[in-house]
Amino acid sequence: MRSLFVALCLVLSAGAARADWTPSAFAAEETLEFLTIEDGEEHWSPVWLVVIDDQVYVRLGSRAAGRYDGNASKPYLKVRIAGQQFDKVLGDPAPAMAEAVAEAMADKYWSDVFIRFFSHPLTIRLTPATT
Repeated sequence: MRSLFVALCLVLSAGAARADWTPSAFAAEETLEFLTIEDGEEHWSPVWLVVIDDQVYVRLGSRAAGRYDGNASKPYLKVRIAGQQFDKVLGDPAPAMAEAVAEAMADKYWSDVFIRFFSHPLTIRLTPATT
């Protein structure tokens, strides 16, 4: 009977600890990190984020875009945000959203007054994988 109780507690606690992808809760976050793996080496890249229409977007500079392009698990990434880690997130290029994302970045981050003049060749929408 005791082992059944312990097993039930483990199952319930695992469910409670599961990460919950909630874009509206992420809107106030300053950054997220995404993991890329290239030539067997892992690299976590911190980037700014914005939430538009309940979707998470990131705008990548040349270095981060290169890491995304060379990622062994492309188009999937691991993402850390708001104290949670998501092990399979689709990084979907969204060039049609580049201007809206740039405007949202300018509204959210005061230092974008300088950053916007650097190259940002890739805008990505992040969504958790369903499988």
